[in-house]
Formats: sequence, C-alpha cells, structure tokens
Amino acid sequence: MATTQTPPNHYDIVIVGAGPVGLMLSTCLARWGYKIKHVDDRAEPTPTGRADGIQPRSLDLLRNMGLKSAIMAHKPARVYEVAFWDPPQSGKGIARTGTWASCPSFIDARYPFTTLLHQGLIERVFISDLERNGTHIQRPWTIKGFTSNEKENADYPVEVQLEHVDGTASETIRAKYLFGGEGAKSFIRDQLQIGIKHKDPIAHVWGVMDGVVKTDFPDIKMKCTIHSAHGSIMVIPREDNMVRLYIQIASSTDPDWDPRKSATECEVQESAKKILQPYRIEWERVEWYSVYPIGQGISDKYTLDHRVFLGGDACHTHSPKAGQGMNTAFLDALNLAWKLHAVESGFAKRDLLYTYEPERKNVAETLLSFDNKYAKLFSQRPPAASEVEAASERSTKAEPWEENEFVKTFKESCEFTSGYGVAYKPNNINWSPEHPAKSPHLGPDGCKLTTGRIFANADVTRVIDANVVHLEQEVPLNGSFRIFVFAGKLEKTRQSLGDLATHLASKKSFYSQFLRRDLEDVTHHEQHNPHSLLFTLCTVFAAPRNSIEITRDVPDLLARYRSHVYADDRRDRRVPEALAAAHAKMGLDEEKGGVVVVRPDGYVSCVASLVEGSGTVDALNEYFGAFCTKKLGETMAQL
Repeated sequence: MATTQTPPNHYDIVIVGAGPVGLMLSTCLARWGYKIKHVDDRAEPTPTGRADGIQPRSLDLLRNMGLKSAIMAHKPARVYEVAFWDPPQSGKGIARTGTWASCPSFIDARYPFTTLLHQGLIERVFISDLERNGTHIQRPWTIKGFTSNEKENADYPVEVQLEHVDGTASETIRAKYLFGGEGAKSFIRDQLQIGIKHKDPIAHVWGVMDGVVKTDFPDIKMKCTIHSAHGSIMVIPREDNMVRLYIQIASSTDPDWDPRKSATECEVQESAKKILQPYRIEWERVEWYSVYPIGQGISDKYTLDHRVFLGGDACHTHSPKAGQGMNTAFLDALNLAWKLHAVESGFAKRDLLYTYEPERKNVAETLLSFDNKYAKLFSQRPPAASEVEAASERSTKAEPWEENEFVKTFKESCEFTSGYGVAYKPNNINWSPEHPAKSPHLGPDGCKLTTGRIFANADVTRVIDANVVHLEQEVPLNGSFRIFVFAGKLEKTRQSLGDLATHLASKKSFYSQFLRRDLEDVTHHEQHNPHSLLFTLCTVFAAPRNSIEITRDVPDLLARYRSHVYADDRRDRRVPEALAAAHAKMGLDEEKGGVVVVRPDGYVSCVASLVEGSGTVDALNEYFGAFCTKKLGETMAQL
C-alpha cells in the first residue's frame, strides 16, 4: 500500500503498456490503494481489431471484479458451438462435417460460451474503472530506459526514464516495481536481454479482417473452422453484425516462404470467396484489416530480480485462432497483482514473488504446445472425402469412430481453452504432501478439490436475505484470501465450529496476527473485511436456510461476516443425490464439513478438516507460516 508521504516522483509501480495485461494489473492495484504511474505509447485506446475473445473463466473473473455488466452492455457475440466445414464427398465446395460445444457440459461453467467483443471496448471498461480509482493513463508516453538496484535504494530500487513520443517532454521517476506489458516487441525485455525461445521453427503469415458481410453461408453467426481445396479460414462472429475472418497467407513450409509476404484487402477477400464456395460472400464494410506473422515463442524469464516483471505478449506469442491471448494476459496480471499486494501489505515474504514466473510460465508453455499443434493442423490438408464420409456415417449410426486429428485436438483442449484447465503446481502457496505444513488435518480424505485449480462452482442460499447466490462469486476480488468454512450439520459440528472461532481469535493465529490497523473505526456495514484486509470468512451449513439462526448458531467471530453465512440447500445436477450439494461437490463430509482456503485469485490453496480443539487453526497456521512474515504459534498455548 502506498504511504501517504511519498515524494511526488516516487511510485509503487510503473506499468508500461495499456493493453489487457497492463490494464488488469493497474485496475487491481489501483483498487487496493497503490500509487501507479501507467504509460502507453498510443494516443488513444485500441480503435479497432486486435484481441476479441473472452473465455468462460475470464468472464467469471470480470464478474468478480464488477466489470462484466459494462462489457455485456456492448452486446457482444456469444459463441456456444464451433462448426467444422470440410470438402464433401463430391470433392467440390465445402460441407459441415460436425459441431462441438465451445464449452462442453463436462466443464462446470457459469457462462458456457466465448464472448466476442473488440479489444478497444474492453480496454475502455478497464480505463473507466481506473479513473474512478484515481489512476489515469499517461499518453502518448514511452519508456526510454531504467535501472534496478536495491543496494542503492532499498525502498524504491527502480529508476525509470519516460518520454513523450514526440520528444517534447521527459521525466525520471523512482518506483518499487516496473512492469512491462508492451507486447511482443517489449523494450523492457530487450533491455534485460531476455531471449525468446520458439517452440517450433514453423511460422505463419495471417490476414485478419473485421467487417460487415452479406452472405448465404449458413454458419456466419457461429465460430467455424473451414478447410477447403482453396485453403483454410476461420470465422469469428463479432458485435454490431460484424464478422472476423482469419486467413492463412503463407507458411514457412511453403517452397517460396517469405515472412514479409503480404496480401491486399482485396486479395484476401478473393481468397475467402474461393474457400467458401459454393456459398457467396460480399463485404458491405471493412472495419479493420491486418497482415502479420505469427510464431509460437516464450520468454526465457519473466523477471530477473523480482522488481522488474514482464507479462502478456511480452512473455508469450502464439496464433490468435484459439482466442487465448487476452485471457492469458488477464491471468498473468492477476497472479502478479495479488502477490505484490501480499508482499507490500507486510503479509508475505518477498519469496512469494518467486512463484509468479514458474506458475505463469508453465501455463504459457501448455498454451503454446496446444497452439502449435492447433496451428499445424489448421494449416494441413483437409481430410479426404472418404474420411469425411466414414466419419459422418459412423456418427449417424452412433458407432465409435476415429475423428480426424483437428477435431480431436479441439475437443481435448476445451477445458484448457475455457480457462478452467489452468493448474498451478505445488509450491508454498499450493499445498501438497511435500509442503512444509505437515498437519494430519491438511488434505482430508475424499476431498475432490485440487490445490492449484479453480475453486468449484456452487449455488447456496444466503441466510441473511434468502437470496440464492453463486458461492464462488460472493467474495469480490479484494486481495483477500477467501476462507470457506463448510460447517456440515450443526448438531455434529457445534463444538468444532466454536473451537475454530476461539482459536482464530488467539493472538498467535494467522488471522489475529494480521488484523486491520483501523479495527476500531470499521463501519458496521463492512461485509468482507471487518477484521482483516487479508482474509474474508464464509460459513456454509449443510442445512435448510430456515433452520439457521445466525445469532444462535454462528460463533461471534464468524457471525461478524453475517453477509457470508449460507445454507447449502440447493440441488445440483452434477451431484443429484446430495442433500448438501456444495459440500458434495467439494468432496467434504456433509456432517463434519471442512475448511477450504482459496487464494485471492480464486485458486484453491489448501483444504483442512474441521475438528474439535485447536487442530484446524494449527494446521492453517502451519500452512500460512510457510510464506507469511510473522511467526505463528500453536494457538492452544495462547488461550
């Protein structure tokens, strides 16, 4: 948190680049009270084109930030299914050979579709939120140089030289951190001499065109992958009756390969007309057109000193067809934001920042492996007519059949591309049996949650007002760890619930060691952080709402979070036999319950049994003690 007496040219962080990754990072930190210098070398936000796909997990995140409504107000296109088109048996033209859900039902998604809206409109939603929180983007300014030296200045080790793009003004400032979100041609990455490794030597040149079309092609309002004898094309529906077409112009496997090869707008339109035959297509208006080379690459490092960081396209480049660029950028920024906040608030040791690179780089490597395979298949020959016929016949007869590799790859990757497949490996914040915390109460048997994976969706009834709510959305993105106390059946857990509250109140507990400094002045109406800015507590009973009385059944410390007391009394089709569906989806005993700790970014960090005595809080002390700045003790000795 920024101190009140910092010199005017000293900042908590300098953020370079106002694309998706820079805006997400800036928005989080501005909301949490940080002093930010945010610059971008463009005079205005993206006017047209660029990234446009928001995947289901990202929509969850935007809702959690309170930004989803502003984005959906632009009436974006929604993609529920993807259609595959290939040459028919006759060998002429194209025919639909199948469809597949964009986010299949085996993925437990609130929003089982891809949202399509041009990047500039999305950027403006973030910019409006930034301005409400007192942060303005300085345009058009760019970075000219920087140094980072903790020995010279331990508090503000980064010195940054900034300049107006026309050279008429400049300034030198100091900061605790510097973030490079300037894209694939990152100045900061180049100055750090961090290399890019290409996952595959094959590169492609793509044409992308946004416009309003007149066509008799039946699936123009759906996402389509089209292979024909004349080439390949991808169709992406957009807002305001627009459609985006991706057309491959050249590949490094071509005999006359030239990475600088281009094509005019008219040439790409003519290619599209040939590929779509026998269907017709004409352009009423072209909104945006660009030709650019794409190669799958990943940065060797995301940081060298944990003071200067990279994210987004500065770290990973890939083809745009899978719609992952903006979504991966959002999660890069979110991962770094909450860790910076945990360190700068005095809660976590600086070592926590060491987890940013391995967590996010592993995700990027998984993305690039998929993207590489996807791009190759998209560029290969279409299946033969006999393959299409065989697949079609077998699909109508409900017999097992061997799908072509492109469709199989698409289906297998749905969980990852939706955002729900992201999995962070065990470390000090993602508990595993190898974690320093060895309490027998951690990792209870039967638990279905996996640490490092997103917290499961669940519907519950909020006791205070009888509203049916989405449990995973109840705590906003506020930089706090979310502690969900699944209290089971009260007749079985009354003692253990009371003991949990008692030991949380102990002076040496992780909870009481990090209370708010303004505790005496906190308003009665504070819902999420009445005691600590680092933790929000939620209590979920396996009981009907009308049987729960907060003043009678909930210990005082937990009852202070009266807006976060819930009844697990809603049925769920994924666990149809369960009477307490939220408990069942988590794999927690419906009578004995358990405690789930969720990271500020929504990923499960550890799970503990709910037991009588000090065991549950002692286990959580062990967990948090692995990375927090204060010594946590066994709470029994403090009572």
